[in-house]
Amino acid sequence: MSMDEQKILSAEGGVQEYLTFTLGKEEYAMDILKVQEIRGYDSVTHIANSPDFMKGVINLRGVIVPIIDMRIKFDLDDVVYDEFTVVIIMKILGRVIGMVVDGVSDVVTLLAEQIKPAPEFGSSINAEYITGIGTVNEQMLILTDIERLIGSDDMQLSDHAENVQNDHIRLAA
Repeated sequence: MSMDEQKILSAEGGVQEYLTFTLGKEEYAMDILKVQEIRGYDSVTHIANSPDFMKGVINLRGVIVPIIDMRIKFDLDDVVYDEFTVVIIMKILGRVIGMVVDGVSDVVTLLAEQIKPAPEFGSSINAEYITGIGTVNEQMLILTDIERLIGSDDMQLSDHAENVQNDHIRLAA
């Protein structure tokens, strides 16, 4: 496929780029346009009375960034922090948020025909954050709607991050 063909397909919405990452034994993918940067996991400032998956906050070039651990959020066993653990810094919902994952794999381009609708799981599994299943070289990727996931009520990030930012401003004054 030539660059011109790729640009035409991209303009028609037939091609989309995803950042793939691992959580436990599964490969997930998110829209690459939501990603600001990828960093190694470093220490965070813990916030009292925050949910377990909320690891704390970091100061990223003057911006207070909440850090969430999706491995804990998804109840994965054996959450280990090692040299492969990374934080994906995202700009979503008008704010910067960091998401801890087991590792970042690749950036992949998916054509519309490589994406299948998310299966119906019934009421026992919450699949509202899954937009589809992508396949690349016989590998299946769980495509996530990261904005819907981060913006969900059970994440409690919007109010919590505002409170942290306000507390930081009060402390600085």
